[in-house]
Amino acid sequence: MENTSTERIVSIAAAQKEYFNTGATLDIAFRKQMLKKLLDALEKWDDKLADALWADLHKSYEEAYLTEISIVKAEIRGHLKKVAKWARKKSVCTPIKLFPSRTYIVKEPLGCSLIISPWNYPVQLLLNPLVGAISSGCTALLKPSPYVPTVSMVIEEMINETFEERYVAVVQGNRQVNATLLEQRWDLIFFTGSPALAKTVMAAAAKHLTPVVLELGGKSPCIIDKTANIEVTAKRLAWGKTLNSGQTCIAPDYILIHKDIKEAFVKAFGEEVRNLHGEDIKADRHYVRMVNDKAFERVTGYLKDGDIIYGGRHDADTRFIEPTLIENVPLDSPLMTEEIFGPIFPIITLDDSGKSFKDKVIEFVKSREKPLAFYYFGKESDGWEIIHKTSSGGGCVNDVIMHIANENAPFGGVGNSGMGRYHDKDSFEAFSHTRTIVSTGTWIDLPFRYMPYKMFPLVKKIL
Repeated sequence: MENTSTERIVSIAAAQKEYFNTGATLDIAFRKQMLKKLLDALEKWDDKLADALWADLHKSYEEAYLTEISIVKAEIRGHLKKVAKWARKKSVCTPIKLFPSRTYIVKEPLGCSLIISPWNYPVQLLLNPLVGAISSGCTALLKPSPYVPTVSMVIEEMINETFEERYVAVVQGNRQVNATLLEQRWDLIFFTGSPALAKTVMAAAAKHLTPVVLELGGKSPCIIDKTANIEVTAKRLAWGKTLNSGQTCIAPDYILIHKDIKEAFVKAFGEEVRNLHGEDIKADRHYVRMVNDKAFERVTGYLKDGDIIYGGRHDADTRFIEPTLIENVPLDSPLMTEEIFGPIFPIITLDDSGKSFKDKVIEFVKSREKPLAFYYFGKESDGWEIIHKTSSGGGCVNDVIMHIANENAPFGGVGNSGMGRYHDKDSFEAFSHTRTIVSTGTWIDLPFRYMPYKMFPLVKKIL
């Protein structure tokens, strides 16, 4: 893939700034019209996007639609219904000390936004933030990942056909292009990727005091208590860990399991993997491959960090890695210190000796960076207790992944797993500035606030 030139990037950024300054994006009718155009484009380009996802990731049409295209469509529909309400000027209570004033909250677009997306969900994670940019009245420059070149080119073609470049545009390339983009001045940078790259983004943004939304990742724990329904737990984890072959920022990363149920879970997990993908998972069209050779080599390198108790097969020619359970993993090994981003599942067994299982889980989770997701399987009340005593971007009780599927609820990280949130109204808010305006009548002008404060004792009582 050819890098977009620095000259072109600078030209597009300048054109978008000029266009935003015309005020063309402020009208709500315009925003809704643009949202409809994006929705129509997704309908028209549905098959081409799915074909591209198959070419780059071996992602089936069903998975492409469920985890990418449908999520963006649902987001657009929600914004079409609600954007007028979100953008409306709202009055708030004004205290008597400000009489005769009225106070309003006004939403205004931040301006020109830069959206940088990763390769693992290249449609959803690029276009979902774009929905927020459009509904808030911003312009957007989109930078897809070069690791999925087919998808990135199809998205560029779709955007070019749908929008004027001075409003929404796509640039392509590697980290050199990212560096050029980050040298420009933006009103918001929306970045989805790794914590390591996020530090570069944040450092660049700091030079211009540019606000950022960082959607990152980390090692999301999965807790399996002895009260868990083993069959349901195994089924949902087999699905969550094999979805996109584990290349999901909110994939369960490692398991903390009660020793009394470990053997039963391992057996059930293998059965559920076979139920989902057949006896020969390598032949299943629904099983995604590693994105490139580098990712394959990195993930298979983790296999040496412990003892394989299920799976472990892999094939470099097709970048296939079988879902794998692995135990006896040193806590300071790469498998337990790096985000796996693949279908390998380390298992750590805990019991109730000394401290309770719950206390050990809480202690373990709190000793590490705050994860993007947290998953608990077992008695719901125990799950809530652990959730209240730990921190994560989001999570599920007796499920995985599904908290991202509710377009009415916010999604985002905390600490090392990110900052800011989006989806539904939070997407609109992410690209907006909340402005307070006080409007004061002129029919009366009370003397209390003016020097020399002759009525200060009375004013003090009021305040």
